Amino acid sequence: MPVKILSVDDEMDLELLLTQYFRKKIRKGEYEFVFAHNGLEALTMMVKHPDIEIILSDINMPEMDGLTLLAKVNEMRNPALRVIMVSAYGDMGNIRQAMNNGAFDFATKPIDLDDLSVTIEKAIEQINYVHKSQAEHSQLESLKGDLAIASEIQQAILPRVFPPFPDLVGQLDIAASMTPAKDVGGDFYDFFRIDDAHVGFVMADVSGKGIPAAIFMAVSRTLIRATGVRGDNPSNCIAYSNRLLAAESLDCMFVTVFYGILDVNTGEVNYCNAGHNPPYLLKSNGQVEALPMSQDPMVGAIDGIEYHESSVQLTKGDALVMFTDGVTEAMDSECREFGEKRLESTLATVASYSCQQIIEAVRADVATFVGEAEQSDDITVLALKRI
Repeated sequence: MPVKILSVDDEMDLELLLTQYFRKKIRKGEYEFVFAHNGLEALTMMVKHPDIEIILSDINMPEMDGLTLLAKVNEMRNPALRVIMVSAYGDMGNIRQAMNNGAFDFATKPIDLDDLSVTIEKAIEQINYVHKSQAEHSQLESLKGDLAIASEIQQAILPRVFPPFPDLVGQLDIAASMTPAKDVGGDFYDFFRIDDAHVGFVMADVSGKGIPAAIFMAVSRTLIRATGVRGDNPSNCIAYSNRLLAAESLDCMFVTVFYGILDVNTGEVNYCNAGHNPPYLLKSNGQVEALPMSQDPMVGAIDGIEYHESSVQLTKGDALVMFTDGVTEAMDSECREFGEKRLESTLATVASYSCQQIIEAVRADVATFVGEAEQSDDITVLALKRI
């Protein structure tokens, strides 16, 4: 598209001079000139041609002078519009006032067209820069909108209805929360019915942050759930998920996973821990025990890995509290970590709480510890309690 230039001058011969001097650029479609003879005509032309980007305006004109026109142009607040003022060489007072009021540059009469050409090219450089910045801003705004939608979608795919299993109220309590560090996160939790007597539950943390982690999170969550609802044991479920994820993983992405299956009648939990933080067993008497450290690697990193499983018994009143490292590695303004010891101390005081209250207590303690420091990682907690 040609750069559209509005020349505003009550001297008619300037129109001929400009069209003659810039005839090559006009023929090539680089410049397009429109003309007005005073400020009022100029405003009319700007309405007719809203894509005008450079105004070449005389200062001394009838009906509306150039300084008044400049003030009107400033009111339009178009950051890409450039005004070049023209006046007699001795009229430096008005020229200086125009420059102070936001004119891009000036030229003196008689106009040196070679010098004016350089001035116009400088103006075009700035206009192009403004257009580029506006385009980048629009892209950022669009990206922000996409991220907001992605965040809503990500939260929507995680279970958010508590209690999740109305027929198990009185036997089982479950609650969870995920607070991403960015618009979207890489942590996820999940739970689902396998059959009348068994409930599967997952706590996981994808490597990395942002959109790549969120996409990998969605794929991992869907794959583990689809495999888990078939009723296979935890180690086989994780091994199968690992084969599929390792075959498709890009940039060496992986996910740490704790996957367990609870027998709601007996309280036995069979689980497989693939490189994840050991959950805590919170006994009804307030005793806090960490499950054994995982000996199996994360999921999606290496194909052909054999995974193992263990079991833990929940008696009535016992809870299993799972979390991601965003909890224990949360840092305050002095870069001190929240740590396992503080988490254990918090859990020891909430043995009689519901799962939702346990999660709220952990999050509140983390928030108190962190203070004004920026959240550096996703914070996710899942609590499961046998009633």
